[in-house]
Amino acid sequence: MVTVPRIGRAANNHAVLENMKIISANLNGIRSAANKGFFDWLGRQQADVVCLQEIKAQDADLSPPMRNPHGLHGYFHYADKKGYSGVGLYCRREPDQVIVGLGIADIDAEGRYIRADFGDLSVVSLYLPSGSSSDERQQVKFSFLERFLPHLRELMHSGREVILCGDWNIAHHEIDLKNWKGNLKNSGFLPEERAWLTQVFEEIGFVDVWRRLYPQLPGYTWWSNRGQAYAKDVGWRIDYHIATSGVGAKAQQASIYKEVKFSDHAPLTVDYDWEL
Repeated sequence: MVTVPRIGRAANNHAVLENMKIISANLNGIRSAANKGFFDWLGRQQADVVCLQEIKAQDADLSPPMRNPHGLHGYFHYADKKGYSGVGLYCRREPDQVIVGLGIADIDAEGRYIRADFGDLSVVSLYLPSGSSSDERQQVKFSFLERFLPHLRELMHSGREVILCGDWNIAHHEIDLKNWKGNLKNSGFLPEERAWLTQVFEEIGFVDVWRRLYPQLPGYTWWSNRGQAYAKDVGWRIDYHIATSGVGAKAQQASIYKEVKFSDHAPLTVDYDWEL
């Protein structure tokens, strides 16, 4: 990973360059990721905000080091169903407020949304449903997309800067997955899903941060467990930082960490020229 300047002071007490580092990581089970070294890695990152998805845990399952690792403040939205879904946030600075859930009962029962506010900036950890397991779950996904779009419009018109980090479970364009021709009829690359994401960017006006920084780099963040997809880098880009234009334009660089495999997803880190 590329190292960047962090907050600090030089010997003459003049401030040096400050960056805001935000990490998004689908853990496919927080306890499983812990056993694979995720928290050791996290301790070296000096992140300001860490957005977690698919923690697959309840409150009683989290040990103190998982709740507040390396001095970070932890906040979580658990699914009702044990061992399923769930999102979280680790914040270096205590947020002004934390909003858990969307206020939509069936969506909130699956633990898919948590937001932290810092001044006029909001950072969201988001986990959109997957529709790959059945037609029924695909319909749940379509229902989520339909009801989530007005919320995205509200965020855009709130006057706040917003960064929505997480597993969106949609690859937008052909560049965003290796085997796009073979997935045109599969969940995650369906025309309706891709058109919905186009609305998010082109109609509502959110910024796809990775694609703004790196127009030609695929940026895969998820690999199937089948057929040596990870080893062969047959991946999908379904984890995003999606931001309002002000803070989106302040993104300086991004990286995907693959040296250690904590999950079937890789952590996505973006550094912003922004004071939290």
